[in-house]
Amino acid sequence: MKVFGLLSAAVLLVLSGERAAGSAGFIKSPLSEVRLTGESVALHCEAIGRPMPEIQWWFEADYSNESFSQLWDGAREDRVQMNATYVFHAASTLNLFSLNPEDSGTYECRASNDPDRNHLTKSPRIKWIRSQANVIVLDHPRIKTSSPDGLDGEILMCNLTDPSFQISGHQWLKGLKLVHEDKEDSQITTYNITEVNAESSGQYTCKYLTTILELSGVINVTVPPHVLAYKKSEHGNEGDTGVLTCKSGSFPPVEQWMWYKSSDDGILEPIVNGTEERYLIKSTGNKTELRIHQLDIEKDQGEYICNGSNVLGITGATVALRVRSRLAALWPFLGIVAEVLILVAIIFIYEKRRKPDEAPEDEDGGSAPLKSNAGANHENVRQRNSS
Repeated sequence: MKVFGLLSAAVLLVLSGERAAGSAGFIKSPLSEVRLTGESVALHCEAIGRPMPEIQWWFEADYSNESFSQLWDGAREDRVQMNATYVFHAASTLNLFSLNPEDSGTYECRASNDPDRNHLTKSPRIKWIRSQANVIVLDHPRIKTSSPDGLDGEILMCNLTDPSFQISGHQWLKGLKLVHEDKEDSQITTYNITEVNAESSGQYTCKYLTTILELSGVINVTVPPHVLAYKKSEHGNEGDTGVLTCKSGSFPPVEQWMWYKSSDDGILEPIVNGTEERYLIKSTGNKTELRIHQLDIEKDQGEYICNGSNVLGITGATVALRVRSRLAALWPFLGIVAEVLILVAIIFIYEKRRKPDEAPEDEDGGSAPLKSNAGANHENVRQRNSS
């Protein structure tokens, strides 16, 4: 519908003639907004006319008796940013960042296509048209939170101390996942955790749903790192690249990863990134990876330990690396070939040593001619004919 309206207005302007002027008119006005301190807000305005109108933004504070003052891009210590486009019609967006209570007030979008609109000595024949929106910036209400202090089951709690907000429900989120929701109007909301461990640790957010906006508080459920090896045993061929991986799914994330190699006498030798130009360690948050180039069956085979640490402690996991010889893949094939050769030799020797009387009967005179009684039968037939 919006596109149809724009096209209709454009067609009407074209049909009115090239020299004729069309008064500016709004096709989209800014909407009033309510925000909390520190947040941002965007006001949008669009106008059409012939010639194409210019859009300006003006502001009047709620606490001041002064009249409107014009805003510009970069005002208020660069917290005001404006984006404008003039293609088929005029469109402008006013962005306000890091809001504070002094930003509350009336914001006015003005549009005009009079050629003398910005003349200092002439008054414009066509006045500026105006569209207003109110922006209300509220201080963050205080939400008291309680976080678990042990490993047993705990109840997370948020308490909205400002009673001026009308509450229509609550939501609990773990990260971005919704884990609980209700429609109660209480200022206190709770969420139960049966056990504090690596799986239940994380950042929980309690949200208060109000008629004006959403209010939220954050509770961190923290545990020491829970480090696990992606595979407890890794295998690689000599000369190839071996990859060992460890990860941790607990909160807060691991701050530092360390890799060690266990020697034959049990001493842990730290592995530094780039050592001997064969070791490469890549760590990103809760995952670390050790790459060993040009695997050596004598040097690299053994056990490796990955340790992860955060503010609450340090834990580790062990990965066993097995390095195979390059000829290891040939041994099964060579074993099969050897078995076939041995079997053929046995059959050959058996055939050579077999005794003559063990030969099958069909081989002894099997080709001897058989006696035939065809002649006797012929004589009998002839005798019967002669009688």
